[in-house]
Amino acid sequence: MAEPRSPNFDRAIRACATVGFLALLVSFMSFLRNPEQFYRSYLLAYVFWIGFPVGSMAILMLHYLTGGDWGLPIRRPLEAASRTFPLMLILFLPVIFGLKRLYPWALPGGLGDDPIMKFKRAYLSLNFFMTRAVIYFLIWFTLSYFLNKWSAEQDETGDPVYAKRLEAMSGPGLILYGLTVTYATIDWAMSLQPHWFSTIFGMIFMVVGVLGAMALAILVARILSNYEPMASVVTPAQFNDLGNLLLTFVMLWAYLSFSQFLIIWSGNLPKEISWYVIRANGGWAKLAVFLIVFHFAIPFLLLLQRGLKRRMQALAIVAGAMIFISFVDMFWLVVPAFEQYGPRVHPLDLTLPIAIGEFWIATFIWQLKRRPVVPLHDPRFEGVAEHGD
Repeated sequence: MAEPRSPNFDRAIRACATVGFLALLVSFMSFLRNPEQFYRSYLLAYVFWIGFPVGSMAILMLHYLTGGDWGLPIRRPLEAASRTFPLMLILFLPVIFGLKRLYPWALPGGLGDDPIMKFKRAYLSLNFFMTRAVIYFLIWFTLSYFLNKWSAEQDETGDPVYAKRLEAMSGPGLILYGLTVTYATIDWAMSLQPHWFSTIFGMIFMVVGVLGAMALAILVARILSNYEPMASVVTPAQFNDLGNLLLTFVMLWAYLSFSQFLIIWSGNLPKEISWYVIRANGGWAKLAVFLIVFHFAIPFLLLLQRGLKRRMQALAIVAGAMIFISFVDMFWLVVPAFEQYGPRVHPLDLTLPIAIGEFWIATFIWQLKRRPVVPLHDPRFEGVAEHGD
């Protein structure tokens, strides 16, 4: 039987929306019984899924700055992911509603009388928190808007001026990306334990988001490569480059995670090491070992193999596994703020990530189908099909 000319986007959207609705219904029933746990699990799900549009936008800007044929198979998935910010803005509302159930500083006297907390007391206020969130989304919306607008106009006209505009915006855009993600991480994750701080924490979240976004783009590119026109232009060499980038982000995650641990542990200051004391005992310690093995050691060894990276199916399997492992990593980063004596997986820790994820994937697929899956008239990709191997 001949391969269909295009994937059935509409069926995939309906399936994702149905699963998302059912998971949300189950989660809402649990909310009525345990609203505290609902908000905790919701925050975990949200900070995980927001990493995909933000990380996708960062990879797009990185490609516009550096060029390379590796961007051809993943350009459209990255653009589609970056257009899901309206959904993520709506999904941020429950986080606002649950502020006083999530963050100790949101309660009266939550920061205590410690004089060191004087600056944090001014920073961690409800109005300032929401104002900063508005600023983050405005910057992300603006960057996403122009990345997609100029790319669409390049498709229509073939005018090389748009490539220059995208390149010119990407440098400042990456700086804004770094600043906004760092402060969003401080607000949404680090402030769960407001007495603790780390200058590397935001960078770890950046890498987790970019790693997940790259893994998702590889997975989607592999699926699209079964159909035309992607099947005619994608090459094993491009997937080899994508595998190298995935390996780079895996190594960067390991470097930053170990650097944070080494700096804080060597400092041996009670308020700094408290974050690791929780995560280095009991079941959390076992989960940390799991992450060392499956988030770094095994992917590192697999992605060193050139043959694996040139086999699209094999690389897609590794990428899919990295998405799951990234969620486990997010669980280890966020949940110990609430469960200090060991991991306890509540059903909401599964149903809410599924609900948010399915709605996000449905929106992502809807955006993906709106444009050609292969970029048109981009001078970076001229002759790719002829010279790839």
